[in-house]
Formats: sequence, C-alpha cells, structure tokens
Amino acid sequence: MVGQSVIVQVGDDGEGQSETPTVQPLPTVVQSASKRWTIEESEELYRITGWGEPYFSINAAGHITVSPRGDRGGSLDLFELVNALKQRNLGLPLLIRFSDILEDRIERLNAAFNKAIARYNYPGLYRGVFPVKCNQQRHLVESLVRFGKPHQFGLEAGSKPELMIALATLDTPGALLICNGYKDREYIETAILAQRLGQTTIIVLEQLEEVALAIEAGHKLGIKPVLGVRAKLNSKGIGRWGGSAGDRAKFGLTIPEILTAVEQLQAANMLDCLQLLHYHIGSQISDISVIKDAISEASQIYVELVNLGANMRYLDVGGGLGVDYDGSKTNFYASKNYNIQNYANDVVAEVKDVCTARKLPVPTLVSESGRAIAAHQSILVFDVLGTSEVSTGVPAPPQEGENLIIHNLYETFQSINEENYQEAYHDAVQFKERAINAFSLGYASLTERAKAERFYWACCQKILAIARRQEYVPDDLEDLEKIMASIYYINLSVFQSAPDSWAIDQLFPIMPIHRLDEEPTCRATLADLTCDSDGKIAHFIDLRDVKSVLELHALKAGEPYYLGMFLNGAYQEIMGNLHNLFGDTNAVHISLTPEGYRINHVVKGDTMREVLGYVQYDAEDLVESIRQQSEHALQEKRITLEESQLLLGNYERSLSGYTYLTA
Repeated sequence: MVGQSVIVQVGDDGEGQSETPTVQPLPTVVQSASKRWTIEESEELYRITGWGEPYFSINAAGHITVSPRGDRGGSLDLFELVNALKQRNLGLPLLIRFSDILEDRIERLNAAFNKAIARYNYPGLYRGVFPVKCNQQRHLVESLVRFGKPHQFGLEAGSKPELMIALATLDTPGALLICNGYKDREYIETAILAQRLGQTTIIVLEQLEEVALAIEAGHKLGIKPVLGVRAKLNSKGIGRWGGSAGDRAKFGLTIPEILTAVEQLQAANMLDCLQLLHYHIGSQISDISVIKDAISEASQIYVELVNLGANMRYLDVGGGLGVDYDGSKTNFYASKNYNIQNYANDVVAEVKDVCTARKLPVPTLVSESGRAIAAHQSILVFDVLGTSEVSTGVPAPPQEGENLIIHNLYETFQSINEENYQEAYHDAVQFKERAINAFSLGYASLTERAKAERFYWACCQKILAIARRQEYVPDDLEDLEKIMASIYYINLSVFQSAPDSWAIDQLFPIMPIHRLDEEPTCRATLADLTCDSDGKIAHFIDLRDVKSVLELHALKAGEPYYLGMFLNGAYQEIMGNLHNLFGDTNAVHISLTPEGYRINHVVKGDTMREVLGYVQYDAEDLVESIRQQSEHALQEKRITLEESQLLLGNYERSLSGYTYLTA
C-alpha cells in the first residue's frame, strides 16, 4: 500500500467540513510555487552537516554523496552506486564499506597525536591499536593492518579467537599486539611464543590468577614475556558503559591487587617484564572531563609503578573515544563535546606534566580507539516495502437519528482551532472511549463504531497540524506525533543489522539517500521484517534530544525508496543475531579510483540453506521431506503433478536464495 501523511487545511470558517455525504481524503500539503524545498533544508532536518562531516553530504540532485577521503577530494553518488550494485545482482539490504574512510580515520587519529606530541614537546611516541572485537570481518581487519603500516598501527585481542586473527594478520614490524580478556595457559603461552615470530605481544594481566600463569609460562618457555596490568580506576565513565571502571568493574586489578602482582613478579625476578599500564573507562565517552579525570589518575599510577621498580614503557589509555552520532557536539550520550585533537591534546599534556613533575621518562602512548576508527566506514542501505497509515478520511456528516456520540465527534472536529485544540483533543479522546464502551455493551453497531473512530482520527490529524505550528506543544499532546505516525516497513532485520538500536537504544543517523530536494511530508516509525514487536526503530537523532518519528517522503508507485543507516560500522555486524533466520546481509567493499570506484570485495549474504544449517537442518533432507509429501498428495489426488513440481521448484530455489525479500 502506498501511504501518504496528510494535514488538514482549515478554511476561513475554521471548520474544514466536508460538503458531500461521502468519505473525503484529507487534503495533502501542497508546496507553494515560491517556496521550493531545498537540499539545505534537508541538511538541517537530518543534521548531516553535524554527524556526516567530512564524509557525507547532499548534492544538487538531492542524493547523498560519499567523500571517502574526507576533504582530500573525490566523491560518489550513493543512490547511483546502489543502483549500479543492484544491477550486479546484489540485492538490498546491502552493507557498503568504504575502505578509504577506514584509512582516513587511522590517518586522522595518528595525525592528531603527532600534532599534540609536537605542540607539547612530548619526548615519546604514539602507537595506536585497533580492538578486533569492534569489527572482526576479515577484509576490514586486513585493510586496517595495511593502512596502519605507515603508523606502526597494531591490534588488540580480547579473546583467544581474536588472538588467532591478530597473530596471523598483523605483519607490521614494531606494531603492538595488546592481549586483553580472560586468559588460560594456552593463550598466554601462544602470546609469549609469538615473540619468536617478531610480534611485539604485550599480555595485559586482568585477574590476579593470570600473574602466576604468566610467571609459569615464562619460566617454562625460557622467554621473558612483556606484561601489563589493567587498573580499575576510581574515575568513572558515563552513559551505558559507565560501569567499566571502579572497584566492581568486570576487568582489571584494584590498587591493592596491582601491588600484589608487583610483589609476585618481583619474587619471581620478573618485575622487569612489567612494562605497560592499561585502563578502560567505557565506550563512547561523551564528556571530555571524564577523559581528563581518568588520564590524570592513570598517570599517577604509572609513575608510582616506575618508582616501585617496574620497567614501565607504555601507557594504554584504552578505548572510549566517542562518535558524534547526532551531530550536536554535546555531552549527550549519542554525541561528544570534543574532537579527536582535543582528546589527543589532553592525553599528551597530562602524561607529560605528571612525568615531568616526577622527573621520569615519558611512556609510549597507546590507545584502543575502535568505534572512532570503524564506525564511519560502512553504510547500511535498505528499501521500504510499504506503509501503514492511520485513517486519513473525513466521514460524511452524521444524519439525523445517528448515534449521539458520532454527532459529538463531528461537532468537535468542526470546532477545532488554534485557541481550543488542546481541549478538543481531550474531548475527542473521551468521545472515542464512549463509542468503544457503547459498542461493547451492545448500544452501538460496528458501523457506528467505525465512523466514530474515523472522526476521532480526523480530529487528531487536524489537531496535529495546529500543534506543529506552535512553538510549545503541551505535555498531553507530546505523543500525538507518534500516535499519528505512519509505519514504514523496511527490508531489514534490526536484530541482525542494528542490534544496539534494539538492545541499548543506540542512536544511528537514518535518512533517505535520495529525493532530498523534495519536502518529506510524512512522519514515520520503521518496522522490520521480523515477527517481533521489538523489531522496530522508533527513536531518531534530533538536535534537542531524541525524536520519536522520522520525516520521510510519500512512496511513489513503481519507484523504490531507499534509506541509509550511517555510522554503524562498529560492533553491529558481529553482535547481530538470526532472529526469524534473517542472516548476514550482502556486503561490498568500495574504494575510490581516478576513474570512479573499484569493487574490491563482494561478500554475499547468507542464503536460506546456510542459516538453516546454523540450526542443524540439512537442506537435502528438507527437500526430500517435501518431495515425499508431494508424492503422497499426488496419490491421494490432493495436488496435481504441475502443482507439485511448482512447489518443489519454489522450495529448492528459496533454499538457495537471500533470506531477505527481493523485488
């Protein structure tokens, strides 16, 4: 069904009354010839200049453009790119990864630290690492290692499987391989032995039990490990991951435990192996003051470890470098009130001040900024399948003798104006409830209830049109926008492709990738393909907080309508699940060339055969079961041979097909 959001136009008499005894559609908004919607208005509406710089903008055709190299030149029309990829039989939903953005993010982070080091005359170095947990996809990790070589950019592993990836992939001399997470003897031995391969592995001790394992492994192998300790800082993070620090944090050692570890290493004549201090105060730190407090405390712990005799060389400030998802540049949880340069400046300046005051050498600075590196490089593009609207018609005026409630609702509808719209809303709600009660008690027919409800929705639409023009909307009308919103059904599984949106209310910028030179007259929430009431997106970025509806365009018959979800390159893919057996989406890796672009890799999304295999179904067994049922039905003459062959053909083709809907 092609939907359209509408607004009642009230005439000079303020009535907006239908003249004929038939159901009339509410008139649509018509733009005046002197006021054409501009791309600048779309930029402001969707806040793309806030969260999208320097990679995303809108061109004169009203299409999203992607500039993978930022302000260094070169751009692609995203709408045209999607159409070209569809011609290559890559159906939507489609994850598009821009390798050049990944390279640019690494360069910007290193440039910021290098600039800060020069500004504060810091006599040390910066060596970044990428936490593999942020996005373990092979092509991305391999690209990141390649782009990081000029900067000796390394990797961080948070588990034994991630250590396997890092050891086999990282081939950059001098780059660090930080080993975090829970560790057993095999994990520690593997990390130590990797030194023989030329890897600079640093084993971060996060549990006291790991100290004994590291000592034992070092003695057994005859190789001195490079060790670090992760400190549980008193400085607290904020937001969703605020509990990553403090005495009851999941990982790390308290100050007394750090001293115990020092004593154990000293007793084993291995205190010189302790070379790194690590801390982590959470992901997506939105307030720079939290970062300042943490680095101040960690710097003091670092110099105290030096004074205790540890051979300290590295200070790892962990992750937390935020992404401005809503473009507000504030300490709101979906934003941040600092930029990469502010972050680097504060880290470098504080560590230098503390070390200078104690007359100690400065450490090599390490950060594990995964989100800030990976978030921007991928865009999820999906199409809208259809819409569902509230009733948009005004019923004919009630006839004499019709139910009194219908007369009351009609009179309420006629009387709505800017002076009484709040009172009229409460009247309409009350009359609707009376109509439902009357129907339940047998005093109103189904036809009368339907007419009453249509008048109620007409009242709401008229009231909403007035409310949108007001500077202040009364509290009791705040939910009206959401109540009246359309539902746009999207070819997507939220649980597979945007799990954080469902699980922790993470905000991602979502907007159309085309038609941005047209006014979006509809207000909508998004519903995915899963048969789950949580399979929806009903919170969107907004300058003043979070809005419950997204401005979209009315669908046009026979034309696709594409939406893009941006800044979702961190964590989403690996954390997605197979709810309703919707699998991985198609993915494509794009890089700029002088002639345009090159498709580096195509990663086909899961087929139905593959996802059924994940839950232990054998496709051949399933086909055979359907064949036998068809033969049985043929014998009983419940199906024709032609019908049975059509069924089997469709069944086998479906097993080999994409789990999402295709045109």
